[in-house]
Amino acid sequence: MPKASELKKGQVVEIDGEPWSVKQVEAKSPSSRGASTLYKIRFFHVKTKQKRDESFKGEDFLRDADCQRVAVQYSYRDGDSFNFMDLEDYSQYALNADELEEQIAYLAEGLEGIYALLLDGQIAGIELPQFVEMDIVETDPAIKGASATGRTKTATTSTGLTLQVPEYLDVGERIKVTSATGKFSARAS
Repeated sequence: MPKASELKKGQVVEIDGEPWSVKQVEAKSPSSRGASTLYKIRFFHVKTKQKRDESFKGEDFLRDADCQRVAVQYSYRDGDSFNFMDLEDYSQYALNADELEEQIAYLAEGLEGIYALLLDGQIAGIELPQFVEMDIVETDPAIKGASATGRTKTATTSTGLTLQVPEYLDVGERIKVTSATGKFSARAS
């Protein structure tokens, strides 16, 4: 049973006996002493796609929904449909763009380390790996000697994600991006 402070996008929990997928987590620190951090969480019902906003204290426990986690690989996009392949039995699962929202920017063909959340044999959502490797396709030219500074510049990746990267990086370089925050983590080796 995860605490509210441990919830991640794509995770499926049970609220009032129904499966809800976490779509957005926002931490709010209180101004008074001794008060605990509040987590405002936006859920989507797995079956009906209905929205639900709830607030929890960081120590509040939620029950994991009875769903199966299956290792999948992102295969391809077909219009608004994103297709994933089960790495064990090669079965195919599809999600619409509106079900993935911000996760689309991290999906590159062949991406592994993704877990599909299956509920009654149907895909309910995905969990991305903690770090995703991407290629920089557009940014300002690298600046000589910039590695000693902490300044950043805007870069666009092959999936269309725009983020801040150190000045010493150039077009064509491969980077690691934290999927939970969308921030640069390191150069990929």
